[in-house]
Amino acid sequence: MKMMTNLFSVFDPTSSVFNSSMNWMSTVLGMMLLPMMYWVVPSRMIMLWSNITTTLHKEFKTLLGIQGYNGSTFIFISVFSLILFNNFMGLFPYIFTSSSHLSFTLTLALPLWLSFMVYGWINHTQHMFAHLVPQGTPPVLMPFMVLIETISNMIRPGTLAVRLAANMIAGHLLMTLLGNTGPSITYSILSLLLITQIALLVLESAVAIIQSYVFAVLSTLYSSEVN
Repeated sequence: MKMMTNLFSVFDPTSSVFNSSMNWMSTVLGMMLLPMMYWVVPSRMIMLWSNITTTLHKEFKTLLGIQGYNGSTFIFISVFSLILFNNFMGLFPYIFTSSSHLSFTLTLALPLWLSFMVYGWINHTQHMFAHLVPQGTPPVLMPFMVLIETISNMIRPGTLAVRLAANMIAGHLLMTLLGNTGPSITYSILSLLLITQIALLVLESAVAIIQSYVFAVLSTLYSSEVN
Protein backbone atom coordinates (compact mmCIF):
# COMPACT_ATOMS: atom_id res chain seq x y z
CA MET A 1 0.00 0.00 0.00
CA LYS A 2 2.87 2.37 0.83
CA MET A 3 4.55 1.59 -2.49
CA MET A 4 1.33 2.31 -4.41
CA THR A 5 0.93 5.60 -2.49
CA ASN A 6 4.47 6.66 -3.40
CA LEU A 7 3.91 5.59 -6.99
CA PHE A 8 0.78 7.68 -7.46
CA SER A 9 2.35 10.62 -5.63
CA VAL A 10 3.89 11.73 -8.95
CA PHE A 11 0.43 13.01 -9.89
CA ASP A 12 -0.06 15.03 -6.69
CA PRO A 13 -0.37 18.79 -7.31
CA THR A 14 2.35 19.80 -4.85
CA SER A 15 5.22 22.26 -5.11
CA SER A 16 7.92 23.39 -2.71
CA VAL A 17 7.88 26.96 -4.04
CA PHE A 18 4.24 27.86 -4.63
CA ASN A 19 1.01 26.71 -3.13
CA SER A 20 -0.31 23.41 -4.46
CA SER A 21 -3.13 25.17 -6.30
CA MET A 22 -0.55 27.09 -8.36
CA ASN A 23 0.35 23.86 -10.14
CA TRP A 24 -2.90 24.12 -12.07
CA MET A 25 -1.55 27.30 -13.67
CA SER A 26 0.31 25.04 -16.11
CA THR A 27 -3.09 24.24 -17.62
CA VAL A 28 -3.65 27.76 -18.94
CA LEU A 29 0.00 28.46 -19.73
CA GLY A 30 -0.58 27.53 -23.38
CA MET A 31 -3.28 30.18 -23.71
CA MET A 32 -0.64 32.79 -22.91
CA LEU A 33 2.19 31.32 -24.99
CA LEU A 34 0.45 30.11 -28.18
CA PRO A 35 -1.01 33.50 -29.26
CA MET A 36 2.49 35.01 -29.04
CA MET A 37 3.66 32.61 -31.78
CA TYR A 38 1.67 34.54 -34.38
CA TRP A 39 3.39 37.85 -33.59
CA VAL A 40 6.90 36.63 -34.39
CA VAL A 41 8.60 35.89 -37.71
CA PRO A 42 7.02 32.78 -39.31
CA SER A 43 9.02 29.63 -38.70
CA ARG A 44 8.71 25.95 -39.52
CA MET A 45 6.97 25.29 -36.21
CA ILE A 46 4.35 27.96 -36.87
CA MET A 47 3.79 26.70 -40.42
CA LEU A 48 3.44 23.13 -39.11
CA TRP A 49 0.90 24.21 -36.50
CA SER A 50 -1.05 26.17 -39.11
CA ASN A 51 -1.18 23.12 -41.37
CA ILE A 52 -2.39 20.95 -38.47
CA THR A 53 -5.18 23.35 -37.51
CA THR A 54 -6.23 23.76 -41.16
CA THR A 55 -6.41 19.98 -41.61
CA LEU A 56 -8.42 19.60 -38.41
CA HIS A 57 -10.77 22.38 -39.50
CA LYS A 58 -11.51 20.60 -42.79
CA GLU A 59 -11.98 17.22 -41.09
CA PHE A 60 -14.29 18.59 -38.38
CA LYS A 61 -16.33 20.38 -41.06
CA THR A 62 -16.82 17.04 -42.80
CA LEU A 63 -17.88 15.35 -39.55
CA LEU A 64 -20.33 18.13 -38.75
CA GLY A 65 -21.70 18.19 -42.30
CA ILE A 66 -20.95 21.89 -42.72
CA GLN A 67 -20.77 23.46 -46.16
CA GLY A 68 -18.72 26.61 -46.72
CA TYR A 69 -17.09 28.70 -44.02
CA ASN A 70 -18.26 28.12 -40.47
CA GLY A 71 -16.66 28.82 -37.11
CA SER A 72 -18.24 25.85 -35.30
CA THR A 73 -15.06 23.80 -35.67
CA PHE A 74 -12.90 26.30 -33.80
CA ILE A 75 -14.14 25.20 -30.38
CA PHE A 76 -13.04 21.63 -31.10
CA ILE A 77 -9.69 22.80 -32.46
CA SER A 78 -9.26 24.81 -29.23
CA VAL A 79 -10.07 21.74 -27.13
CA PHE A 80 -7.56 19.70 -29.15
CA SER A 81 -4.88 22.38 -28.67
CA LEU A 82 -5.49 22.67 -24.92
CA ILE A 83 -5.35 18.90 -24.31
CA LEU A 84 -2.33 18.43 -26.59
CA PHE A 85 -0.40 21.18 -24.83
CA ASN A 86 -1.16 19.79 -21.37
CA ASN A 87 -0.28 16.24 -22.44
CA PHE A 88 3.11 17.38 -23.73
CA MET A 89 3.74 19.57 -20.70
CA GLY A 90 3.31 16.51 -18.51
CA LEU A 91 6.20 14.77 -20.28
CA PHE A 92 8.69 17.33 -19.00
CA PRO A 93 10.27 16.80 -15.56
CA TYR A 94 8.81 18.64 -12.55
CA ILE A 95 5.77 19.90 -14.49
CA PHE A 96 2.30 19.08 -13.21
CA THR A 97 0.25 16.81 -15.53
CA SER A 98 -3.25 18.26 -15.31
CA SER A 99 -4.67 16.01 -18.06
CA SER A 100 -4.13 12.95 -15.86
CA HIS A 101 -6.74 14.19 -13.36
CA LEU A 102 -10.48 13.65 -13.71
CA SER A 103 -11.11 17.13 -12.36
CA PHE A 104 -9.53 18.48 -15.56
CA THR A 105 -10.93 16.00 -18.08
CA LEU A 106 -14.47 16.10 -16.65
CA THR A 107 -14.36 19.90 -16.68
CA LEU A 108 -13.87 19.68 -20.44
CA ALA A 109 -16.15 16.74 -21.25
CA LEU A 110 -19.19 17.46 -19.07
CA PRO A 111 -19.98 21.05 -20.21
CA LEU A 112 -19.50 20.06 -23.87
CA TRP A 113 -21.83 17.07 -23.60
CA LEU A 114 -24.37 19.01 -21.52
CA SER A 115 -24.47 21.88 -24.02
CA PHE A 116 -25.02 19.43 -26.89
CA MET A 117 -27.87 17.73 -25.04
CA VAL A 118 -29.60 20.98 -24.03
CA TYR A 119 -29.32 22.37 -27.56
CA GLY A 120 -30.56 19.14 -29.14
CA TRP A 121 -33.55 18.60 -26.85
CA ILE A 122 -34.67 22.24 -27.13
CA ASN A 123 -34.21 22.77 -30.87
CA HIS A 124 -34.45 19.24 -32.30
CA THR A 125 -36.69 17.39 -29.87
CA GLN A 126 -38.22 15.02 -32.43
CA HIS A 127 -34.80 14.12 -33.81
CA MET A 128 -33.48 13.39 -30.30
CA PHE A 129 -36.42 11.10 -29.57
CA ALA A 130 -35.93 9.32 -32.91
CA HIS A 131 -32.24 8.86 -32.12
CA LEU A 132 -33.15 6.75 -29.07
CA VAL A 133 -34.55 4.00 -31.31
CA PRO A 134 -32.23 2.85 -34.15
CA GLN A 135 -33.85 2.33 -37.53
CA GLY A 136 -35.14 -1.19 -38.10
CA THR A 137 -35.54 -2.05 -34.40
CA PRO A 138 -38.36 -4.60 -33.76
CA PRO A 139 -41.28 -3.15 -31.74
CA VAL A 140 -40.69 -5.67 -28.95
CA LEU A 141 -37.14 -4.41 -28.39
CA MET A 142 -37.94 -0.69 -28.59
CA PRO A 143 -38.33 -0.12 -24.80
CA PHE A 144 -35.01 -1.86 -24.15
CA MET A 145 -33.27 0.07 -26.93
CA VAL A 146 -34.51 3.36 -25.47
CA LEU A 147 -33.07 2.36 -22.09
CA ILE A 148 -29.76 1.22 -23.60
CA GLU A 149 -29.39 4.34 -25.77
CA THR A 150 -30.22 6.60 -22.81
CA ILE A 151 -27.58 4.95 -20.62
CA SER A 152 -25.08 5.04 -23.49
CA ASN A 153 -25.77 8.74 -23.93
CA MET A 154 -25.42 9.58 -20.26
CA ILE A 155 -22.06 7.87 -19.77
CA ARG A 156 -20.44 9.67 -22.71
CA PRO A 157 -18.80 12.48 -20.66
CA GLY A 158 -17.51 9.89 -18.21
CA THR A 159 -15.98 7.74 -20.92
CA LEU A 160 -14.39 10.78 -22.55
CA ALA A 161 -12.87 11.91 -19.26
CA VAL A 162 -11.76 8.49 -18.01
CA ARG A 163 -10.22 7.51 -21.38
CA LEU A 164 -7.99 10.57 -21.46
CA ALA A 165 -6.99 10.44 -17.79
CA ALA A 166 -6.36 6.67 -17.77
CA ASN A 167 -4.13 6.75 -20.85
CA MET A 168 -2.03 9.57 -19.44
CA ILE A 169 -1.75 7.89 -16.02
CA ALA A 170 -0.74 4.51 -17.49
CA GLY A 171 2.21 5.86 -19.45
CA HIS A 172 3.45 8.06 -16.61
CA LEU A 173 3.25 5.19 -14.13
CA LEU A 174 5.25 2.94 -16.44
CA MET A 175 7.97 5.55 -16.87
CA THR A 176 8.01 6.16 -13.11
CA LEU A 177 8.40 2.43 -12.41
CA LEU A 178 11.32 2.14 -14.82
CA GLY A 179 12.90 5.31 -13.48
CA ASN A 180 12.75 4.05 -9.88
CA THR A 181 14.69 0.90 -10.81
CA GLY A 182 17.66 2.93 -12.06
CA PRO A 183 19.64 3.21 -8.79
CA SER A 184 19.34 -0.53 -8.07
CA ILE A 185 20.60 -1.94 -11.37
CA THR A 186 24.11 -2.55 -12.66
CA TYR A 187 25.88 -0.52 -15.33
CA SER A 188 25.52 -3.35 -17.85
CA ILE A 189 21.74 -3.01 -17.83
CA LEU A 190 21.74 0.79 -17.58
CA SER A 191 22.08 1.27 -21.35
CA LEU A 192 19.12 -1.06 -21.97
CA LEU A 193 17.04 0.87 -19.43
CA LEU A 194 17.97 4.15 -21.08
CA ILE A 195 16.90 2.88 -24.51
CA THR A 196 13.64 1.62 -23.01
CA GLN A 197 12.97 4.99 -21.38
CA ILE A 198 13.58 6.83 -24.67
CA ALA A 199 11.26 4.43 -26.50
CA LEU A 200 8.59 4.96 -23.82
CA LEU A 201 8.98 8.72 -24.12
CA VAL A 202 8.43 8.52 -27.88
CA LEU A 203 5.40 6.28 -27.29
CA GLU A 204 3.98 8.69 -24.73
CA SER A 205 4.43 11.56 -27.19
CA ALA A 206 2.36 9.60 -29.71
CA VAL A 207 -0.25 8.84 -27.05
CA ALA A 208 -0.43 12.55 -26.15
CA ILE A 209 -1.26 13.40 -29.77
CA ILE A 210 -3.65 10.50 -30.32
CA GLN A 211 -5.65 11.04 -27.12
CA SER A 212 -6.14 14.75 -27.76
CA TYR A 213 -7.25 13.93 -31.30
CA VAL A 214 -9.65 11.22 -30.10
CA PHE A 215 -11.18 13.55 -27.51
CA ALA A 216 -11.75 16.27 -30.12
CA VAL A 217 -13.12 13.89 -32.77
CA LEU A 218 -15.55 12.20 -30.37
CA SER A 219 -16.76 15.59 -29.16
CA THR A 220 -17.34 16.58 -32.79
CA LEU A 221 -19.28 13.37 -33.46
CA TYR A 222 -21.46 13.93 -30.38
CA SER A 223 -22.17 17.44 -31.62
CA SER A 224 -23.10 16.22 -35.11
CA GLU A 225 -25.73 13.87 -33.66
CA VAL A 226 -27.88 16.70 -32.31
CA ASN A 227 -28.10 18.54 -35.67
